[in-house]
This record gives sequence, structure tokens and C-alpha cells, in this order.
Amino acid sequence: MSSPSFLRRAGPLVVARFASAVLTTVVPLVLARAMPIEDYGTYKQLFLVAVTFSTILPFGVPQSLYYFLPRDPRGRPYVGHALIYLLGAGLLGLVLVWAFSPFISELFSAPGLYAHRIPLAVYTGAFVASMPLELGLTSQGRTDLSALSYLGWDSARAAAMTIPILLGWGLHWTVWAVALLMLVRLVMTWVVLLRTTRGPLWNGKLLRTQLAYALPFGAALAMSVPQHSFHQWVVSARFDPAVFAIYVVGCLQLPIVDLLYTPTSEVLMVHIGELDRKGRLPECVGAFREAVSRLAYVFIPTCVFLVTAAPEFIEAVFGHRFAAAAPLFRVSSLAVLFGCFPLDGLLRARGEISIIFHSYLWKLVLTVPLVLGMVQWFGLIGGVLSWLLAEAVGKTLLAWRVPRALQLRSWKAMEALVPWRSMAKASIAALGGAGVLLVWKRLVSMIWEQIPHSFLWRLLPIAAVSVLFGVVYLIGLQLMGVSMLRVVRSLRRPVEKVEHLERPPLDVAPTPGSGVPVPSAADAS
Repeated sequence: MSSPSFLRRAGPLVVARFASAVLTTVVPLVLARAMPIEDYGTYKQLFLVAVTFSTILPFGVPQSLYYFLPRDPRGRPYVGHALIYLLGAGLLGLVLVWAFSPFISELFSAPGLYAHRIPLAVYTGAFVASMPLELGLTSQGRTDLSALSYLGWDSARAAAMTIPILLGWGLHWTVWAVALLMLVRLVMTWVVLLRTTRGPLWNGKLLRTQLAYALPFGAALAMSVPQHSFHQWVVSARFDPAVFAIYVVGCLQLPIVDLLYTPTSEVLMVHIGELDRKGRLPECVGAFREAVSRLAYVFIPTCVFLVTAAPEFIEAVFGHRFAAAAPLFRVSSLAVLFGCFPLDGLLRARGEISIIFHSYLWKLVLTVPLVLGMVQWFGLIGGVLSWLLAEAVGKTLLAWRVPRALQLRSWKAMEALVPWRSMAKASIAALGGAGVLLVWKRLVSMIWEQIPHSFLWRLLPIAAVSVLFGVVYLIGLQLMGVSMLRVVRSLRRPVEKVEHLERPPLDVAPTPGSGVPVPSAADAS
């Protein structure tokens, strides 16, 4: 009897993330246009600090729910451990942000940052403590509730960030608004997760097992987050807030990546865990290839379009003041291609946490000299390039461990994981769209230069190039025998029935058992 496609289960999450992305995309647009450029740079610095602390402090504990809840019906102890640990981590984050704000303010040459340290500290602490809400629901298979939660809280946060600015209350009340919202979310996190689980809140034996899984991944995150944002810290320290505002706009990563990549990766982890429990490891290869194929049909054209239409996009979304960010945005948009391969989700589902740790370690070792040197020699573009190169190295290291994770007998068997024909067709159609777009832009460039720089007028160029590129891309796929409508419909079919798109021969070793040994903390060494 065929099992339903795991991507079908991700549907509610994808829809919720899409609606949330539409709402939250308004935030940078409103703030960039309504605030002085220096204040916008300060706003980005504030949340750079908050994001850095709030990503390190959880130390992999909330993400461990993806591994344990699908495998163990005793859900509440794992949830309880996460809630209690993250409450303590949140309190620590509150103290750290409050204590280090004077130093960070001096480092960034941004006195305004110090004035917001109390609401920033509250926001950071509450955000950390409320982190397991959607992760816990998704891990229990409650994707509908998780989707509603994502949509509701992202919408509320978008409102909290924009309404005070529109009312003229300034940045200070914006930070307080999101801080108070996170306190409400913290209360709801405890209520919802305790109501959806049963059993004791604490189990010492299970806690040790959970920490053995989480700590290597947490240590990897503790290195990954500074590595990922190190280029922004260096640019922020070397340039004033106005230049930093240009830089972070150029480094913008569109929500569409998170919209599809994160829920697909999350549900892929749960699905692999279920297959592993049933002793059906070879089917994980097909599940991963299916995910890559679907993501490639979206991410490859997205990357090509953003590189081609960067000037029109930046001016439409952020305004003429940020036009200098277009070259930076072209480079940073290449990172969208990395989203085609949810390697981290696959490896975490198989308990291969040590390679994630090592990949982040090597990225950190590589990033520090790269960023310092390339920002010194090439300025802002050097910061983006150094980050992109480090991310490419990290993905390569993760791919190296996949054969072991799926017990493939040879590197040649890796070909079974990659839908080469799907990716080639997406690339050809996208490049055809880019070529038509370049000709179009050259023909109408004189017309676009004459229109006003107001928001509504500047929607015309980006709308025109978006429609033109999309039509050419879809026609190109259709000519090669690929219907995007059929691709979307295939998400509703059983996994076995969608694999006809590409089914190369597999070379998979038999699975020795129904479960994966939980790695110890020593595996990270």
C-alpha cells in the first residue's frame, strides 16, 4: 500500500508561510521608505544583535523535537525539557543583551542602539523562550495548527513593526511593540504545547538522550550563526549606519526561500524518521530526490530572475535611495540555488549531527579571514562574496556525508539523489527567460527612466519584467514537456507514483535496523 507524499503534508505550512511572507514583506518596504536611512540602519543593527543571540542560545534543543517526537509516543518529556531549557536560555539572553549593549553600541558607532537596549533585551529573551511552538506542533504531525500559528504570529509581528512607524511614534515604540508581543507568544507556547502532549514534564534518562542529540547540533549552530552574520558585523563596524542600511538591503534573502525550503526540510525530517522506524531506508533516496526536483523548479528561475531584474526589484521594494544595493543583491541572490538541496534536514533526520558540526566549524574558520580580507580589499561587495563562498564550502561538506547517512554503497549512487533532468530543464527555461528579459529592458529603458520614483509608479517596471519572465519560463518548460500544473498536482500523489519523473537505479545497502543510534556529544570531536 503506497504512502502519501510527505510534500502533501507540508502543504498547510507552505500556504501559511506564503501568506506570512506576503504580509511580512511589507515590513522592510514600509520601514525603508518611512524612516530616515540612518534610523533604518539602526533598526537592522538592533535585530542583527537579537537574531545572533536568539539563534545561538537555544543550542539545538528545540530542533531535537523533529527527531524524537516522531519516534517516541512519550512526547511531553521532550517538549517539557525544551520549554524549561529555553525559558532559562531566554532569561540568559535578556541579561546578555542588556549587559553588552553599551559595547555593541560603541562597536557599531550607533549611539541610538544603546537607547533601545531594554525592549531589545525583552524581545530577545521572550523570542528564545517561545521558539518551540511551531516546531513542537510540526513534530507531532499537527501541520494545520503549526501553519495557523506561523500565519498568526508573523502577521502580528508585521503589524507591531509597522504600525508604530506609520503613527509617527518612532523606532523606540516599534521595538517595545514586538517585545510585548513576544511575551504574549511565550505564554501561548506553554499553554498550547502542554495541552497537546501527555505525561510528565521531566525524565532524566530521556533528557540525557535528548541532549546527546541536541548538543552537537547546538554547538554547530553556535558557530554557524556568527559565521553567517559575521560579514554584517564587520561591515557594521567599519561603516556608518546609512552605509550598513545599503548593505543589508543588498544582502536581502527573499521569503520564498524560507517559504518552501523550511517546511519541506522539516516534513522531510519527519518522513525520513517514519521510514527509518519501519525499516524502509531505501525509500529515503526517492523522497529526497522528489524534494530537490520540486524545489529546483522554483529556486532556479527565482535566482535567475533576481540576478537579471535586481535594479527594478530594489527600487520597487525599497525606493530610489537604495539603488546602490542592486550589485550586492545580484551576488547574494546566487545563494537561492543552495536551497534546492535540503541536505541539513536529511542528515539531521539520520542522526548525522557530527558532520553538521564540522561543516560549520570549517565555514567559521574560512569566514573570518575571508571577510576581513575581502571587505578590506573590495569593500561591500567583498563582504557578500566571502559569505557566499563560505556557504558553498558548507554545502559541499554536507553532501560528502550523504552516502554514509543513507548507506549508499558507492559515490555513483549519489546520482540517484539528484534529479538532473528536472534541474537542466528548469535552468534552460530560466536562462531563456533571462535572455528575453535583457532584450526587453534594453528596448524600454528610455521609458522607465522617465517615470517618477514613487512607489506605485515603480511597481510598473518590476511587474512588467516579472510577468514577462514568468510567461517565457512556463512556455519553455511546456516545450520541454514539463507542466508546472502537473508538478503541483504531483505533490498530492503517493511517493511511489511521482517517482516516474526520474528513477535512476539505486545502490542502497540494506538497513540494519529500524532506528538510528542517537549520537553522543563525543561525536562532535
